Amino acid sequence: MKTPGAGRWWALGALALSLLAVGLDLTVLNVALPTMAVSLHADTGALQWIADAYTLVLAATLLPAGKLGDRFGRKKLLVGALVVFGAASLGCAYAPDTGTLIAARAVLGLAAAFLMPLSMSVLAVLFTPAERPRAMAVWATANSIGIPLGPILGGWLLDHFWWGSVFLINVPLVAIAVVATVVLVPESRSTTRPGIDVLGVLLSGVGLLGVTFGLIEAGERGWGDLTALGMIVGGAVLIAVFVRWQRRAARPLADLGLFRSREFTWGAALTTVVTFTMFGLLFALPQYFQAVDGANALATGLRLLPMIGGLLVGVRVADRLARTTAPRTIIAIGYVAIAVGLGIGATTGAHTGYGFIATWLSVIGFGFGFAMPTAMAVAMSPLTAEGSGAGSALLMALRQVGGAVGVAVLGTVVNGGYRSHLDLAGLSGSVAGSVRASVNAGVQVARALHAPDLLASVRSAFTHGMDGTLWVSCGVAAVGVVLAIVFLPRRSATIGGHGADRDDRGVDAERTEREVIA
Repeated sequence: MKTPGAGRWWALGALALSLLAVGLDLTVLNVALPTMAVSLHADTGALQWIADAYTLVLAATLLPAGKLGDRFGRKKLLVGALVVFGAASLGCAYAPDTGTLIAARAVLGLAAAFLMPLSMSVLAVLFTPAERPRAMAVWATANSIGIPLGPILGGWLLDHFWWGSVFLINVPLVAIAVVATVVLVPESRSTTRPGIDVLGVLLSGVGLLGVTFGLIEAGERGWGDLTALGMIVGGAVLIAVFVRWQRRAARPLADLGLFRSREFTWGAALTTVVTFTMFGLLFALPQYFQAVDGANALATGLRLLPMIGGLLVGVRVADRLARTTAPRTIIAIGYVAIAVGLGIGATTGAHTGYGFIATWLSVIGFGFGFAMPTAMAVAMSPLTAEGSGAGSALLMALRQVGGAVGVAVLGTVVNGGYRSHLDLAGLSGSVAGSVRASVNAGVQVARALHAPDLLASVRSAFTHGMDGTLWVSCGVAAVGVVLAIVFLPRRSATIGGHGADRDDRGVDAERTEREVIA
């Protein structure tokens, strides 16, 4: 039975819970890694795989996950993914060794690959085009708010319990989300029962896996690393072959025809640019709080809250403007705010007070609240209920690559700026190498040597690198302003009610024709 009236918004709340669990898992691991290293006797390589197993499996399975939802039923697979996510969280919490933990993290990534696109695809089924910007704002907020909550909750749990407790946060959220999804979310699937493009699955999965792994390695080892470059190039070649194959395949995995729509193409591009900027910021800023300001994990999470506060305000204001303002204007305003906040943030020094940082973080968050949900709603506007799973998965895959590129590129800028401004005079080669490895290692070495001048140099050098990253991100955000103004349509005929040419009855008729509701 279709979810009527206000019930649709309760159903959205159920989907938001599942996204909150995914968002928490993205950052809570970083808090627990040092404790895991001791408890599980994990070396650096094992810790890297514990972190990367999730990301790599997620990247490789996003596209087929969306298509499977269209074929077999989005609600059914959503519930299954939630159950798997909860079980894998338990597996992580009680893992006796690193091998088991890496495997459980990979299963978490598999479940997340279904949760993210299918929860988005259901929005095209539940809501009319006029309602989608508001629904997307809730979806995007739930997807983002877990990022700072992870360190806050994780830090508190680690102060009171064992490292595995950070994964147990997911279990009650998943349990509630399962019940709410079963009760409130209607079943939907494509009436054409699309087949599975096996060759497309292999090409896209291995290609995205190669690009993502290569970008991770480039961020860790530098852009001159041959392994990283080889993985990126190889993955890009496979993705190019995948695109060529999709044009010939009888039942393609991805609907490349979506790129003929200006809304999807530029909405997806602008969403990816937002993700690039956000992931780069979240890569550098926690390190600043911990290594330069000396904050612990809990305090670091709390210091990120102004960005979420700004995001919530931005979402609210953008939702009201959407009734009378073109989406491209809202997105452009959002990017202007992001660029201004990043430009102000790039003047941050090693001894800057937190009040100044909280101010520019709030401005950036406000811009995110304007730009991200609106750009995603624009990208979703051409999607029909028939193929919403595959279309949402394509959008999520682009976001995933954008985030990986953001961490790799902006991480390189941070590390380059840090290493170029270190004062290592008088240090032995091995000690200097340890200081150059990372800001956290540099702080540990300086404290172990009781060298206040070295500590000041490490903190000042990292701040210089972070400021460089913020300037680069500011430039990227400025490009986003231009893209929104130049390429997005002046009026949207499908979202926000601005220039709409279809009423709700027409949308409901489309739903009746194109979806199967149980």
